[in-house]
Amino acid sequence: MNITSFPRVPGARHRRKRVGRGIGSGHGKTSTRGQKGQRARTGEGKRPGFEGGRTPLIRQIPKRGFRRKATGHDPVRVHVNVQQLNRFPDGTRVTPQVLDEARLIKDGSARVKLLGEGELSKRLTIAVHKASASAKTKVEQAGGTLELISNQAPRRKTQDPRPQPST
Repeated sequence: MNITSFPRVPGARHRRKRVGRGIGSGHGKTSTRGQKGQRARTGEGKRPGFEGGRTPLIRQIPKRGFRRKATGHDPVRVHVNVQQLNRFPDGTRVTPQVLDEARLIKDGSARVKLLGEGELSKRLTIAVHKASASAKTKVEQAGGTLELISNQAPRRKTQDPRPQPST
């Protein structure tokens, strides 16, 4: 059995509406647009949410909260719990790339935060961008170490285009 062996459901596939092809086509003259009016004219039409000139509902409802701008906060951050790290053998260095290869996270370039849910029974060296206090204590209790990766990209030195005064 495959998809081609199923019978067609009547009415599931509609014929394309060919408009503006003469009176004999069944969609001639006004081409399904009716007579006169805004909807019969060419052009953009009304924007979404337009209610004929009255105050639209979206402007009547009180606004709540705000959206933080894309700049000034961390990009994608992924959370990993310490119990998920028990799959690695003792002595493994766990980095975001290793977590990506183990399919614990989807993107190896994302910033990783280690959380303290569950127990850790392996001695691991873990390198992540952030870690909760409980995660840090659980890693150290298991005999492992926790390294924090710097969030800042290395700054390039740029030469000042202005001439410097000689002393």
